[in-house]
Amino acid sequence: MRKFILRRFISSVIALLGVTLLVFILSRQVGDPVALLVSEGGYGLTENQWEIQRKKLNLDKPVPIQYILWLGQVATGDLGRDLSDNYPVTRKIKEKLPNTLKLGIAAWIVSTLIGIPLGVLSAVKRGTVFDYAARLFAVIGTTLPPFYIAIMAMLFFAVRLQWVPVAGIGEGFGDWKYYVLPVGTLAWGAASGYLRLTRSSMLEVLDSEFIRLARAKGVGNTSIVFKHALRNSLIVPFTVSALLLASFITGVVVVEAVFAWPGLGRLAVEAVTNNNLNLVVGTTLVFAVLFLVINFLVDIGYVFIDPRIRLS
Repeated sequence: MRKFILRRFISSVIALLGVTLLVFILSRQVGDPVALLVSEGGYGLTENQWEIQRKKLNLDKPVPIQYILWLGQVATGDLGRDLSDNYPVTRKIKEKLPNTLKLGIAAWIVSTLIGIPLGVLSAVKRGTVFDYAARLFAVIGTTLPPFYIAIMAMLFFAVRLQWVPVAGIGEGFGDWKYYVLPVGTLAWGAASGYLRLTRSSMLEVLDSEFIRLARAKGVGNTSIVFKHALRNSLIVPFTVSALLLASFITGVVVVEAVFAWPGLGRLAVEAVTNNNLNLVVGTTLVFAVLFLVINFLVDIGYVFIDPRIRLS
């Protein structure tokens, strides 16, 4: 088990170094870093001042040395300053990250609590009206794009019925109405994916030989479903749940933009639009770290769910 976790940790570190190298290379391909990082694009600088700025940004050194020095700054949390207002990028990310975490975790919890139970019931009640209704719910949630769901939900529930606010974040978790529309928009598609995967996995296990043997021995249906079938079907939903959590945290750009949610995804879009290099690099690195950390935690979770991994 320790070897398994150590291998996954080392692979995560290697992947993170690969991400930093890729981000560094791309940041050097978009143009002259001096023109991008110096205020007002470096216009009006003399040749001597231009060289001073290049030395200040370590651009006078070989590229491998530039990468090592830049990586050292990133490791200490120094991501530079926002080119629009000279505000530290690290501090700006820290201000926006909690809002994205709140939205992503809330959507992940709701989708998990809805999708997995519906998938189990759909498999157990195969061929019934409930099964067809659950599959219709999954098809609609999978096919409709998030921006369409967001706009329609805003039009119906916020504008016409006026049950929830149109946009914003409120003061915190106490203002739960601000979370209804963005969380519902994110959770519907995720719950649909949960439902289909859980249903398929459950059906495969329920048709297996050891389940038939358990039924022949007189084991109760509740014990078969929850003790034997569901436990052996958790690997796929568990993997998807972690990937969904990572995608919620790193990929809520559309929802944050539609509902004016002041999160990290919206900040990244504004950075790209304004050609704000330091902010683009910072948000990209944060998204990559979050994704790798969540995947590493999933690998550890496998050890507790699948006994075969503990023995390998």
